[in-house]
Amino acid sequence: MPNKLLEQARLVCQKNGVRFTPVREQVFSLLADATGSVGAYELLTQLQQTDAKAKPPTIYRALEFLIDQGFVHKVESQNAYVLCSHFSEHHKAQLLICDSCGLVEEIENQTIYTALSNAAHKTGFTILKPTIEAHGLCAKCAEENP
Repeated sequence: MPNKLLEQARLVCQKNGVRFTPVREQVFSLLADATGSVGAYELLTQLQQTDAKAKPPTIYRALEFLIDQGFVHKVESQNAYVLCSHFSEHHKAQLLICDSCGLVEEIENQTIYTALSNAAHKTGFTILKPTIEAHGLCAKCAEENP
């Protein structure tokens, strides 16, 4: 994982006046090193390699913090987590999820969010979690499986 991402996360925490504890940093680093999304228990298993006493609440508290800071997105359909590709500010993301290899690519398209928001507003609906997930095949898998 590039140290640049970790340093950027530290600066965001400092700016927000929140503690980036060693456990939070470790979970951040595990997600930064991951390819695709990672489940909480998989993260816990990896964390226990350096912190044998880590338990499920440890990982869930760290993930909640990382989500609150905008560092991580929860991939609801996979019950997993992925590092935000540009976490310097909270944003409305769309996640493209490859059902073949598990790659999760984040895009941010304001037109998509605006259309969804306008349609919801017309029905009196308020969107609280604006992340959209789309499942399909990444370019590599689509090429391999025409």
